[in-house]
Amino acid sequence: MSESIGGSWQIVFEPLLQENQALDELLQCLFEVITVDYTSKGLQYIGCLSHKPDEKKMQETADAWKIKLPRYESRFIPAQNWLTKNVIKFPPLETNDFFIYGTHENKIPETQKLAIKIYAATAFGSGQHQTTKLCLKLLSYLNKQKFYATNILDMGCGSGILALSACKLWNKAKALGVDIDGEAVAVTLKNATDNNLDKQVHAIQSDGFNSPQITKKSPYQLIFANILARPLIEMAENLANNLQKGGYAILSGFIDDQILWIKQEYEKYGMKTIQIVNDENWRATLMEKII
Repeated sequence: MSESIGGSWQIVFEPLLQENQALDELLQCLFEVITVDYTSKGLQYIGCLSHKPDEKKMQETADAWKIKLPRYESRFIPAQNWLTKNVIKFPPLETNDFFIYGTHENKIPETQKLAIKIYAATAFGSGQHQTTKLCLKLLSYLNKQKFYATNILDMGCGSGILALSACKLWNKAKALGVDIDGEAVAVTLKNATDNNLDKQVHAIQSDGFNSPQITKKSPYQLIFANILARPLIEMAENLANNLQKGGYAILSGFIDDQILWIKQEYEKYGMKTIQIVNDENWRATLMEKII
């Protein structure tokens, strides 16, 4: 297969039963972008590069760090084909208020819930994520408490499910999706258009809070961050600084053993834990900014 300009290489690792922080740190050094898919078999790391990976050097680095790499396969994704050839066909996801289904469905499902059609590419997860379900559960909880947000940030938006769901729930809401991966941004924008939410949902590429477009719209009334524990810790101060007093953050992507770590870090910046929900070993927390 020829490599077209703008294509990317992916190293797709065998799923793990739980997050491996040491491996996560190693992969951050080896790849330009790291994404995670929460598959039925466990947590799957995917490393992305704009050039062909040097597998020998990758193994040598892992040996130097004394870390065993999971089994993996390497593949090239042509830029002109990723949007049409890398669709995850996932069963509909049904939560308290939402019914999320894939673009591969031949027939629009009949439902009384808020229906959202999602295109999901391999790098951004399928919407089956347990953590996504937990975030939607907390969003529904906020809505039942008569909370209403008009200015929302979805940090690490992936396919944009959380931003889209919030704007579907609150028709006067506007959400900014942010992702380090440009293809994730494109997917979010496509999904916004497909759901007639393009006037409410926008998306940009940024490494965390490093874009002036994020601070320009700050402070936010609601911030989603469905990512892994370590980046959640690293962005705690920035997230709190961009959340208005009385606003809420819905955080997920971490496991039971990491919940105390997350809570203690965010409490340093005026955040209070309101609720914690779980699905097997995965956790999500709803936090309010009180200072």
